[in-house]
Amino acid sequence: MNSEISGVIFILLLTLVLSYPLGKYISRVFKGEKVWTDFLLPFENFIFRICSINPNEPMDWKGNMKAILRLNLVFFLWSIIILMIQGYIPIWNPVEIINMEATLAYNTATSFVSNTNLQHYSGETGLSYFSQLLVVGFMQFVSAAVGIAALALLFKGLVQKQGTDLGNFYNLFLKSLTRILLPLSFVVAVILLLNGMPQTFNGLQEVHTLEGDTVQVATGPLSSVISIKQIGTNGGGFFGPNSTHPFENSNYLTNITENFSIFIISAALIFAFGFYLNKNKLAWIFFFVTLLVFLIFVTSAISL
Repeated sequence: MNSEISGVIFILLLTLVLSYPLGKYISRVFKGEKVWTDFLLPFENFIFRICSINPNEPMDWKGNMKAILRLNLVFFLWSIIILMIQGYIPIWNPVEIINMEATLAYNTATSFVSNTNLQHYSGETGLSYFSQLLVVGFMQFVSAAVGIAALALLFKGLVQKQGTDLGNFYNLFLKSLTRILLPLSFVVAVILLLNGMPQTFNGLQEVHTLEGDTVQVATGPLSSVISIKQIGTNGGGFFGPNSTHPFENSNYLTNITENFSIFIISAALIFAFGFYLNKNKLAWIFFFVTLLVFLIFVTSAISL
């Protein structure tokens, strides 16, 4: 009980300490101000160039809505097609996982596109490594980035009090990926990897138990998937039990890291709201109201 309480307190304090500067950084990214990740600008411009997108083109709310729906349609089609043909893809499938059944593929694709992340499959038996990375992991990045970019559009709309020029969704979407989600996920993935989380493409691993038996244990490229699962507040763990599986959450440090990862961007976006609209006092009110609601539920859970 004491370790639970101390762990909760430490996670909340860490979130408070780091979410404030991260919120300021996110606000600067949304505003297009100079930030330390500007070295990624040539790469971002390359992406826009090959996609024939003008990131500086102003878009009203209708244009941004169409862009969101158009992009999500592409993500949906990509996901459902890959899931239904994963058994035919010759790479990253050492366990020879078969194609996903059509209705389950549809459920999974729609769920991950909408950031619902409903998991009606067990990852270690239902997905190849290719699908784990380029469907589940990919969707955990882009669906979170869609939500962050949409919030940035809302911020600008609140400042301007009109919807004729809200910015460019494609620009905000890509920057949410390159400037926010990717750097944070990289740091979390390294922490998880250093604490024993598997990151391999070798398929089933033969393990000798204490009883003298030999069993085949499922592993895979876990740290890269689990990091964005937590950072993007997604579902869809590599294994069916998600982070209750020892390979997804091996010790107390990984447990703290994964719980902190769930909070950090959500909390930082509250402060980003305050910095963007120059309403820091209101942001602190929002933060402590949400914190109070969270503590009520956590207290009841710990007491039970």
